[in-house]
Amino acid sequence: MGANGDIKELALFINGQSVKSASGVYTDCFDPSTGKVIARAPCCTEGELAGAIAAAAAAFPAWSGTPVLKRVQILYKMRELIEANLDELTLLLATENGKTWDEAQGDVLKAKEGTEQAIAAPSLMLGESIMDASSGYDTTLYREPLGVFAAIVPFNFPAMIPMGWVAPICIATGNTIVIKAATIAPQSALRFAELYKEAGLPDGVLNVVTCSRNETNLLLTHPDVKGVTFVGSTATGKYIYQTAAAHGKRAQALCEAKNHALVLNDAPVVRTAAGIINSAFGCAGERCMALPAIVAENEIADALAAEIVKQAQTLKIGPAYLKDTRLGPVVNRSQMDFILKWIETGIKEGAKLILDGRGAQVPGYEGGYYIGPTVFDHVMPGMSVGDEEIFGPVLCIKRTGSFEEGLKLMNANPFANGSVIYTQNGYFAREFVRRTHGGMVGVNVGIPVPIGMFPFAGHKDSFFGDLHCLGKDGYRFFTESKCVTTHWFTETEKLNSKVSTWDGTI
Repeated sequence: MGANGDIKELALFINGQSVKSASGVYTDCFDPSTGKVIARAPCCTEGELAGAIAAAAAAFPAWSGTPVLKRVQILYKMRELIEANLDELTLLLATENGKTWDEAQGDVLKAKEGTEQAIAAPSLMLGESIMDASSGYDTTLYREPLGVFAAIVPFNFPAMIPMGWVAPICIATGNTIVIKAATIAPQSALRFAELYKEAGLPDGVLNVVTCSRNETNLLLTHPDVKGVTFVGSTATGKYIYQTAAAHGKRAQALCEAKNHALVLNDAPVVRTAAGIINSAFGCAGERCMALPAIVAENEIADALAAEIVKQAQTLKIGPAYLKDTRLGPVVNRSQMDFILKWIETGIKEGAKLILDGRGAQVPGYEGGYYIGPTVFDHVMPGMSVGDEEIFGPVLCIKRTGSFEEGLKLMNANPFANGSVIYTQNGYFAREFVRRTHGGMVGVNVGIPVPIGMFPFAGHKDSFFGDLHCLGKDGYRFFTESKCVTTHWFTETEKLNSKVSTWDGTI
């Protein structure tokens, strides 16, 4: 809300300026902790989105021509501004998204981590060369920016994804960008855009808009957009990847997940349950690297299920911005209703509901979108509640008779973002790492997201594209290689009228 408690009418950020949309169509943004409207985000017109693309295209020649060492000086300043405004950014994110204070602060700090990684661009953009590739011929490879990129980002990490995973590397490598922020949680991205301007980023290099799917299609087809990165649902990701690729654009789509953990009999029950609870219920389960399903060996399953319920019942449910809250609300009423329907589905499918989070109430915050930790046991193969992404604080426990049976069950899932094993047995841990389909694997680590120098490496229906975000893949995604072969004539050769068909390349 505004300073006087009024509902804030948000603007677009185009060409370094806050721009009031002429569309007149707005989407309400809620504080999930109270259920109250705190802002209204514009659905920009197609013309306004085209203006953002034009601003990015106009800024590209000068920005790409700026030496990389000077480009990253702005990222140094941006890092300082994130630190200086950490509490403000944390509160803003918690208020618009529903993450607890620690989770929201971690979201912002992940944006800082991405900025710090991008500061290394001068080293990571180094090319390759060889003298005398053929006698007298030298070849050098350079990495160059492509132009305007579009980023279509979700609500669940309003800082980390647009301003940690995408913008820093895109900018550092010399590209410009249009970010389509999540319409229900756009304020963090807009505030980051203001900080980038304060850091000295030239106008047009970074633009932030909010719009509907109809307008978003322009980002997939516009000739000035050279690449598209997306995070969201698998169905939408497939469409975006196919459409962008069909229009000659570089594209990557990071999509849904149903991450599983295999819990072997030798796993320490208390610590394993704590890791599962942190992974399953952290961020209210609204993350693609959550751990919503575990596969426990029969001998440990009863004790583990009981310990999970015991620990989960101690989680303090409350508003996001109170620092002692351990489980905050989900993002809005629509998401809450979606999750509640999934719980009903699990019951109808015959899964055993051993902890029911429905009807969670927080005194003084009765309008908030709260769902308590929910646990299903005896989830059988074929039950959709155990196979499809719910994106909420719902954990499914499956049971297995052996390592081999459990691994086979996990690998049958169409998603493969992450996978985890809890065990003290080195042999089974190694076999799991080698044979699991998950692209990010944890051994006694419930959320196996690597730090930013490694790629966020989903597989199967969790990712579409050839290059992942972050790590060296990220730099390759935002650049293209140019190979230059050079030859200087000797005094004798200057007089030679004959040139080989292959001209030194053999």
